[in-house]
Amino acid sequence: MVTATAFNSTLNQLAGASLTMDLTLSDKERAFQAQVRAFIAERLPAHIKRKVEDSLQLVKEDYVSWQKILYERGWMAPNWPKQYGGTGWTPIERYLFEEELALGSTPRIIPFGVAMVGPVIIEFGSEAQKQRFLPRILSSEDLWCQGYSEPGAGSDLASLTTRARRDGEHYIVNGAKTWTTMAHYADWIFCLVRTDSAAKKQEGISFLLIDMHSPGVSVRPIRTFDGAEEINEVYFDDVSVPAENLVGEENKGWTYAKFLLGHERTGIAGVARSKKQLARVKELAARELCDGKPLLEEQRFREKIAAVEIELMALEYTNLRIVCAEQAGETMAAESSILKFRGTELQQAITELLLEVIGYYAHPNVPQAIAQGWNEEPIGPAYAASIAPLYFNWRKTSIYGGTNEIQKNIIAKMVLGL
Repeated sequence: MVTATAFNSTLNQLAGASLTMDLTLSDKERAFQAQVRAFIAERLPAHIKRKVEDSLQLVKEDYVSWQKILYERGWMAPNWPKQYGGTGWTPIERYLFEEELALGSTPRIIPFGVAMVGPVIIEFGSEAQKQRFLPRILSSEDLWCQGYSEPGAGSDLASLTTRARRDGEHYIVNGAKTWTTMAHYADWIFCLVRTDSAAKKQEGISFLLIDMHSPGVSVRPIRTFDGAEEINEVYFDDVSVPAENLVGEENKGWTYAKFLLGHERTGIAGVARSKKQLARVKELAARELCDGKPLLEEQRFREKIAAVEIELMALEYTNLRIVCAEQAGETMAAESSILKFRGTELQQAITELLLEVIGYYAHPNVPQAIAQGWNEEPIGPAYAASIAPLYFNWRKTSIYGGTNEIQKNIIAKMVLGL
C-alpha cells in the first residue's frame, strides 16, 4: 500500500527530476511567439473571441471556421510530421503556439482528429489510410469522435463488449458507446471493438475506423447538468465496416489505444488556458465588492488565489521540463498522467474561485445563458450567467481521458513498480 506522503514524494521527484531546463527564449523563439500573437489578433473572428472570453457555447461552425483559418496558414497540426502536413516546429515552438492560442481566446482545436486518431494513423496506419484520412482531418472536411467508453466499460475500458465480427471483406459491428463528445457533429468515429472474445481482455481488441453516416449508426444526445448537449450515446446495429478500415493488426488495438491516451492526457492538462482563466478570476474579483471593497482585497480570497497560482506554476514547470526533455530527444512516460490529474484538479479549483467571485448570482444555473442569442434579463452582472454552467461542466474533467484515480494507479505501477 502506498501512503499519500510516499505518493506525493514520488510526484515531487518526477516533477523535479534530473532534466536540465533552460527557460530563456532565443531571439528566434521570441520572434515566432510575436508572429503567432499577431496572426491570432488579426485573423480570429471577433464574435468567436467574445464567445470564448465569456464562456458562451460554441457551435460547430465556430470550431470549423477557426480551424480552417489555421489550416490555410499551415498551422493546423503542429505535432504531425512535416511530410503529412505538420509544421516542423520544435517542441518549444509548439508549446509557445499553444500558449498564444490560449492567451488569444481562441476556441480549442477539436482534438479527436488532429491530436488523437491522426497520430495513431501516422504511427500504425497503412499508407492508403494516411492518404485517405489525414488530408481531410487537416482541412476539417471530416470531423471525428472517440468510441472508447461504453455503458458497462468506463474506467475498466478493457471490459468493452462492442463486437466486430469478420464477414469476408467487412466487419459487422454491434454495440454501444457512451459519453461520446461531439458525436452529433462527427463524420467518423474511431472505435475500440472486440474481435476475439476468447482472448484475454486486452488481447482481443481492435482499432476500427467507422463512417458515422453508415446504415445502422444512430446517435442520441445526453443533456448534461450545465444544459449542454455535447456528449452522446452512439449505437451500432449490424453496421458494415470495410476491413480496410482496421488500423494496424487485428487484436492489437489495446496497444494503439494506450498510444492515443498518452497524447490525450497531456493535452487535457491545459496549463495555458488555466492561466488565462485564473487571470479572469483576478479581473472579476477586482470588480466585485465585498463589504464595500473589491473581493480581491480580501485576505482569505487572495490566499486562495495564491494557493492555486503556486500549484499552477509548479504544473507549468513540470510541463516545461517535459517539453525540454522532448527537445533533447528523451522519452517521458508517467509524466502525462501527472499532467492530466494535476491539470484537471486545478481547472476545477479555478472554476470554484469563479463561482465564489460572483457569489449568489451563481446560484440560479440557467443553461440557456450559454447559448448565443439568449435575450433574457441577466441575473446580476452579464458575465455571471455563464459561470455556473462552466463550473458544472468542468466537474467532468477529472473523469474523462482516464479518471484521476486511474492516473495515480498508472504512476504507482510505472514509477514504484506496484
